[in-house]
Amino acid sequence: MSPLIQYLILFGMLVFTTGLVGMIYLIKKSLEKTLEEPGKKVPAESGNLSPKPAWGRYHVHYYSFALLFLAFDMEMAYMYPWAVVYKELGIMALLDMGVFLMILFLGLIYTWNQGGLKRQ
Repeated sequence: MSPLIQYLILFGMLVFTTGLVGMIYLIKKSLEKTLEEPGKKVPAESGNLSPKPAWGRYHVHYYSFALLFLAFDMEMAYMYPWAVVYKELGIMALLDMGVFLMILFLGLIYTWNQGGLKRQ
């Protein structure tokens, strides 16, 4: 299959997906019938009004944990397809994964040195 045909298929899928999303949105808007009720927009827990505001602030320290989690989660998402094609690509695949893991490990060491993994 030529690259032009692959791009045309990709473009067709993009147009189809955009049209489908637009059609679903228009159907939702045409069937939408909202009822305004008192207390509908008030945050509640288990049927009771929440004593705290719905949008609480989190300490900035938790964002570094979230970023580390995402980095290692993406590592697994990258390693699985790599493991599938490893035998076909050979030593170049091994070098690519080595560079990727080294960059990830350097990021972990940097975070550790900056105190991002300390408990409060």
